[in-house]
Amino acid sequence: MPVPASVLYPPFNIVRLSHVEYRVTDIERSRAFYVDTLGLQVTDENSETIYLRAMEERGHHCIILRRADTANVGYLSFKLFDEPDLEKAAAYFTAKGQPVEWVDRPFQGRTLRTCDLHGIPLEFYVKMDRLPWIHQNYNLYNGVKPLRIDHFNMFSPDVDASVAFYNDIGFRTTEYTEDAETGKCWAAWMHRKGGVHDVAFTNGTGPRLHHTAFWVPTPLNIIDLLDLMATTGWIDSIERGPGRHGISNAFFLYIRDPDLNRIEIYCSDYQTVDPDHEPIKWDLRDPQRQTLWGAPAPRSWFEEGSVFDGVNLQESALKAQPIIAP
Repeated sequence: MPVPASVLYPPFNIVRLSHVEYRVTDIERSRAFYVDTLGLQVTDENSETIYLRAMEERGHHCIILRRADTANVGYLSFKLFDEPDLEKAAAYFTAKGQPVEWVDRPFQGRTLRTCDLHGIPLEFYVKMDRLPWIHQNYNLYNGVKPLRIDHFNMFSPDVDASVAFYNDIGFRTTEYTEDAETGKCWAAWMHRKGGVHDVAFTNGTGPRLHHTAFWVPTPLNIIDLLDLMATTGWIDSIERGPGRHGISNAFFLYIRDPDLNRIEIYCSDYQTVDPDHEPIKWDLRDPQRQTLWGAPAPRSWFEEGSVFDGVNLQESALKAQPIIAP
């Protein structure tokens, strides 16, 4: 099935993805991974919660680590353009029959909580505490030198349905993989901020979070991170890469945090801001769609993901599998 036409005037205006809350079982070990190894900056912390941002970001946080007995994902958050958009979003989701509530979140203004069609917890806000810029404080750059959060990728039990849902609220498809036998989407990449994606959906048991990605300055930063992880006790956390995707053209590395949440380190995609940007179609059988070059993805990359707190899983009806690059 072809992807739907973009909705250029959506019911409310999403600027970009913002942040994710991870419920972690060992907050000290998670701090060592995200701060001491990756190089994210602590903006606030106590014994129960750590707030982190990347080097270019002015908002207070892009990741929240919250101590919990069971590891899972609390929610995904998105920034809206202005205050009227919050009311428009509340009215939209209410009309769609989705649950809507207003929640209090530290360091940000009014926040709307709802969920998508498969139950992924979503939050929307306009105002977050703004912090002094630090992107030229080069003494603070450590680890992989993360510049900004880039995207979320989710397992979806019905990618076509996920694309339709997010398309209706203004996400525009940049690339997609089609299963030629069924005509269904196996995966899709969708954006708001003018890159290849803010969100992506991959066929599989879901909804689950496949990964959160961070943009870094150059591929050499990824090589430096690999050297660091290999010599500081994190070598078993390296899952896949480095390599280059056909889809998105990204130079990538996938690693796992102490609770096995997957993090992609990412650079080298391209601009998609034009409203008439044409989506790129890939055949599921094309071995270079997933890996333009590099070692084949391990089985864990296709099968393992992070569950969302309190959300039931559904099996995908589409059983097609991609060809793994040789």
